[in-house]
Amino acid sequence: MTRFLVVPQWQGSPSARAMQLIDGANAIAGDLPRSATTVLDVPMEAGESLGTGVHRLSALLRTRALVDEALAPQFEPVVLIGGDCGVSIGGVAHAARAHEDLAVVWFDAHPDLHDQESSPSGAFGGMVLRAVLGDGADGLALEPGTVPASRVVLAGARSFDDEEQDYAQREGLRELDAGALADAGALADAVRTTGAGSVFVHVDLDVLDPAEISGVTSAQPFGVSLADLLASIAALRAQVPLVGAAITGFSPSSPDAAIEDLGTILRIVGALA
Repeated sequence: MTRFLVVPQWQGSPSARAMQLIDGANAIAGDLPRSATTVLDVPMEAGESLGTGVHRLSALLRTRALVDEALAPQFEPVVLIGGDCGVSIGGVAHAARAHEDLAVVWFDAHPDLHDQESSPSGAFGGMVLRAVLGDGADGLALEPGTVPASRVVLAGARSFDDEEQDYAQREGLRELDAGALADAGALADAVRTTGAGSVFVHVDLDVLDPAEISGVTSAQPFGVSLADLLASIAALRAQVPLVGAAITGFSPSSPDAAIEDLGTILRIVGALA
């Protein structure tokens, strides 16, 4: 049975609405099966950068330790519910420990490929995929080579900074835009091309077109349709075992607004669980 780990972390987000991510995570948790769901009591304080270029690093490190502890005894797939997209790195690390051939699919409007020097905000949410690839703050980044760039597929990204575009091209990351994902088999084909035998899927909800969802902190036009997202995940799961996932970035402006988006989000939960 799929288990859910709810991580209402906000400290990795650059948004002025970051603390609404707590409300978003808790709103999703309310519709998950209680017996299969654990909600982490994450630190609420902002934390300190500890002399690095990562804002609120001390709080992020504490939450990462809590995620690692919660996931350590798990053997079945776990779906993490954020919070900001930084929570995914703990899920990827857990999956990679059990699956040396892991691929990572990163559904996100933003590629999250900054490092501490290039980031304009200092927010870890804009650095997390680069940290998955082994380049980031000690205690957050994976060991280099754990998930090589050759086994990463960046899906639906459409808001690149120049430094991120340069890094993606330099590392040869596979990219699928919203148009490519209209072909339900394109994602599965891209992951099979990596040679991976298992996959972790990260879904930041801002990958969706703004017509599909309102409760995100940085909506970007020309996104992925819900139908294409669900079809792509289904086709991928038919070809490659899903061994972990995360859904992040739900930041509703009010309880009523949360209700309006939950139907969409729960369909994504169903696709991953």
